[in-house]
Amino acid sequence: MDIQSIKNRFGIIGNAPALNYALQVAVQVAGTDLTVLINGESGVGKEVFSQIIHALSARKHNPFIAVNCGAIPEGTIDSELFGHEKGSFTGAADARKGYFETVNGGTIFLDEIGELPLGTQARLLRVLESGEFIRVGSSKVQKTDVRVIAATNKDLLQLVQSGKFREDLYYRLSTVPIRVPALHDRPEDIHILFRKFAADFATRYRTSSVQLDEEAKQLLIQYPWPGNVRELKNIAEQISVLAQDKLINARELGKYLQPYSTNRMPVLAHPNGQGSEFANEREILYKLFFDMKKDVTELKRMFLEVLQNPGMVAQSQSMINELRESESFRINTADNLVNLPAAGPLNITPMQPAIANNQPVLMNNNDIHAHVEVEESLNIMDKEKELIIKALKKHKSKRKDAAMDLGISERTLYRKLKEYDIEEL
Repeated sequence: MDIQSIKNRFGIIGNAPALNYALQVAVQVAGTDLTVLINGESGVGKEVFSQIIHALSARKHNPFIAVNCGAIPEGTIDSELFGHEKGSFTGAADARKGYFETVNGGTIFLDEIGELPLGTQARLLRVLESGEFIRVGSSKVQKTDVRVIAATNKDLLQLVQSGKFREDLYYRLSTVPIRVPALHDRPEDIHILFRKFAADFATRYRTSSVQLDEEAKQLLIQYPWPGNVRELKNIAEQISVLAQDKLINARELGKYLQPYSTNRMPVLAHPNGQGSEFANEREILYKLFFDMKKDVTELKRMFLEVLQNPGMVAQSQSMINELRESESFRINTADNLVNLPAAGPLNITPMQPAIANNQPVLMNNNDIHAHVEVEESLNIMDKEKELIIKALKKHKSKRKDAAMDLGISERTLYRKLKEYDIEEL
């Protein structure tokens, strides 16, 4: 079957060389039983490639199942994949078959493979190497004949280097790697895709299809498309429904192209531009609290100087205003470390009478510390728990939104909720 026939059958649009090459590799590997690793950004259509491989394989009449590894809680993913015996854990009222047992003879597509816990990775490696698995709570070895197709939007080699992904599993999965190009790497396909989506929505909503003028076409092509084809389809649908004029200019199109950023946590760039300075969210918290501690130390020093030199009051007021605007003090957790006075002049009532009369102020170290000592807690576990609770309150217990705001995966948030025994808010 040629590439164009594949595109027609599975609704793939575009003629970018990188896309054609990925499809060619998928067609060539489909007739084998080799494990395939599909790489690509979120929204590029990795699952479609897994369906192509299965549909063109000798297993096409057998079951196919797609499993999102990032959407299954860590405590239950082993049971989902490999099954469990009755009574193997709390709530296991009956024995249950896992996907590797029910899809025997077929194909399993493991999306977001980088989210698998290390223990589950070891179980998966055994299946890939010997076709054997053991149900949770059982000692009986079972056999299965399943083809595994994995996909990820992460750099698995980087996860291997950081100890979050098994090196032997990585090389076992990537027997045949397929790279699905991002939309910004297929500029010649962007307008074609938009026209296809707009025509589909016009048919669905029984209206005429929207068109783009030349400036709007250029804007569409130049946009980075962080959400890839999925985002383009959403934009096309919004315009089809909301646009009053069916001929869209660049100004009108710009209303739908919103700025996009995945960076929701304070991360400092490496001085050599070689990636993030921090490996995980805990190191980010360490950096955050270290900066806050420096601010508190500076605040103590400033108050001490004010008490010893009344002429510095006006200058110190300006310093406090600047400190209020600093990045670390805008973080919500700063409220628990230091409470700055509201905007306005400093109020140092205990010392004002002596200062006003230019009388010497005698104090010892204990007096100074009594006035300037600020209670602070830099326990990382407490602050991490507090950040999670605040995120859940902010998003009304919506885990997905809270996890996105914290800059962690939903599965990691679920694990943290269990670890800190945080109840639903």
